[in-house]
Amino acid sequence: MRKVKVYVTLKENVLDPQGSAVEHALHSLGYQAVSHVRIGKYMELLVDENVENMDETIKEMCEKILSNPVIEDYTYEIGEVVSE
Repeated sequence: MRKVKVYVTLKENVLDPQGSAVEHALHSLGYQAVSHVRIGKYMELLVDENVENMDETIKEMCEKILSNPVIEDYTYEIGEVVSE
């Protein structure tokens, strides 16, 4: 099995109300140095290392179900072999 880390974020031109709320909360707590907070999703998947075209398979999963390609971007890392 390989550990795959998937990061999903809103596209830059998409309003992020959750990020704005967190930024406002941080400012109200005195953390004025923080700006442009964006909220995203992080997922870990264990994928059988024998999957053919692993890179393409992961891209397909990201585009079909793990992200919304209209408003979100994604990146992923394929890690080393791990045991279950």
